[in-house]
Amino acid sequence: MAAMGVHPDRATLGPGLVALLAIGMLINYVDRGNLATAAPVIKDALGLSNTEAGILLSAFFWTYMPCQLAAGWLAERINPYRTLAIGVALWSFATLATGLATSFAALLTLRLVLGIGESTTFPCNAKILARDLAPQRLGTVNGLIGAGQAIGPAIGTFGGGLLIAWAGWRSLFLIFGLLSALWLVPWLFALRRVPSQRANADPATPGFGAIIARRECWGAGAGHFAHNYALYFVISWLPLYLVKARGFSVIEMGELGSILYILYAIATQAVGLAADRWMAAGGSSTRVRKSFAITGLVGLAACMLVCAAGTPVLSIVGLLASGLFFAMGSATIFPIGQTLGGPHAAGKWMGVQNCLGNFAGIIAPLITGYVVDRTGSFSIAFAIAAAVTLLGIIGWASIPRIETIDWRER
Repeated sequence: MAAMGVHPDRATLGPGLVALLAIGMLINYVDRGNLATAAPVIKDALGLSNTEAGILLSAFFWTYMPCQLAAGWLAERINPYRTLAIGVALWSFATLATGLATSFAALLTLRLVLGIGESTTFPCNAKILARDLAPQRLGTVNGLIGAGQAIGPAIGTFGGGLLIAWAGWRSLFLIFGLLSALWLVPWLFALRRVPSQRANADPATPGFGAIIARRECWGAGAGHFAHNYALYFVISWLPLYLVKARGFSVIEMGELGSILYILYAIATQAVGLAADRWMAAGGSSTRVRKSFAITGLVGLAACMLVCAAGTPVLSIVGLLASGLFFAMGSATIFPIGQTLGGPHAAGKWMGVQNCLGNFAGIIAPLITGYVVDRTGSFSIAFAIAAAVTLLGIIGWASIPRIETIDWRER
């Protein structure tokens, strides 16, 4: 392994585009989490079991996961900026239409469409950052984008809870779908200033086969999966857990959920800054990234176990503390993929890594719904999340060095 030469367009990404990427990530997580926020109301309105609710919460990932590969290919072959715009337009439509849905089948179909649209985010972000941003800024910028990933559920949970209490669950999807579409206005305007050469296909881009053949790909995918299992378990089931298992009102649920996600957002930015400063002081990418990734998984497992075995008060403490450890993962997972793939392969690499990692989004809601229906409690579901999280340490430990792969070795 050896670092590739610096791409001529590196370090050209301005603060305006970085801010739009962060806001786009925020919108992404608001829209994918809307169903979870509305689930307590929709579940009662449609008479759904926990298993059926789990199917709806899981359906998003049935298309989101495999479409990561297509999005990574489009980001490399066409243009990551335009590919992202197409994705946002598609998921904005799906969110709006969900507010008009009148049946379980319609909700299920629109969740599948939402997954297709949102699949463009991470591969396009990875391609843009790996090619157009200096490596020593990856931690800070990914931390900012990761903060958007955390603030999205905070806004969706708190603001969504208030909207549902005030105007019903349909208003949640109609209003947020419209706001998502409005993001396209400044993004399309900004694209006019993007140099035309960025639209050209990169002849040095490796194929998916070359990426999948790397042990680093499977190690990163396993670590990503473990982090995501706990993350999607919390994002998907936190509203139902707080309302149905702990007896909070929808508004109280929104308040507690928003506190968790705000702590997560603040910590993500702090971790990104700390990682960049550590590397600037001489820390290697391998040591810095692995330290945060593994510490985050250990801490998450501890928090999940506290929630599984603790009193109601301790469970809330465990959930709030998990925000710090989610931040360590979110601020680290994506710089690892961007570094390993490098400017020539980051889009495809993140497509594969995110595909593997987001398989957790399919099984975590389904397993949780099944376990809660069978046991009548969330304790075992939290224990399963802790066990899966600890297994992710093996994935990160299996990567020898976190540095850009020389694709010329092919």
